Amino acid sequence: MKEDFLSVIVPAYKQEKTIVKDLKNIESVLKTMNCRYEIICVVDGKLDRTYERAGRLSSSKIKIYLYRENHGKGYAVRYGMARSKGNIVAFLDSGMDINPRGIPLLLEHMRWYDSDIIVGSIRHSASKVIGYPLKRKIFSIGYHWMTRLIFGLKITDSQRGLKIFKREVLEKVLPRLMVKRFAFDIEMLSVARFLGFRKIHDGPVKMDARKFKYSSIRSSTVISMLMDTLAVFYRLKIINYYSGRNRKKWIYDHDLQMKISVAV
Repeated sequence: MKEDFLSVIVPAYKQEKTIVKDLKNIESVLKTMNCRYEIICVVDGKLDRTYERAGRLSSSKIKIYLYRENHGKGYAVRYGMARSKGNIVAFLDSGMDINPRGIPLLLEHMRWYDSDIIVGSIRHSASKVIGYPLKRKIFSIGYHWMTRLIFGLKITDSQRGLKIFKREVLEKVLPRLMVKRFAFDIEMLSVARFLGFRKIHDGPVKMDARKFKYSSIRSSTVISMLMDTLAVFYRLKIINYYSGRNRKKWIYDHDLQMKISVAV
């Protein structure tokens, strides 16, 4: 069987204090895995010295990208995916609130279930969660049930910052996407399901929410996320925007276009 090539996308926003340690932690995990790998760190805006500090680790296996304006986490993840070469593509938030040791564990789950997508879930029975604020927990549960109801996703958690995809899923999904900030996860998952990728499963993670920089929930963030989510529902269920028949209506960004089948 052909050896897997794993691409790990790491979006980074104002992470100058931790980015070097974060990338080293991720690579230390990947070195223990029986596959080739690359780490693609995307710095979401020239807002501090994250890019310069991450650049110290630049190599053939750790690639650092920067664009000057902040576009949002969703844009950063898609930007990294567009430059990936792996037949398996993951993304993991910087800051390490999600332990990178979850990558090989989720990859094992992906193989067991032959998943198209495997999603890290704090609600999985084997997950371990520390310091998760009650306010965030309540919002997370409410958002989960809302998206489960309107999109039909069977997973227990859509918002965690660790997900792994087969490349062929992304090749079909990415050109159709519009959301660039907080609701990009739900757009990716719901569009994948719409396109027939029904093997979407969840797996366990270890999360230390005390490491998450923005532990409070801003009302403006909640409103933006809900509006983006409802916009995805409108495009998916009402105007059928994501269908191949509407290809001419899709909004293309050259920087976000994924190369087809480049894994070697």
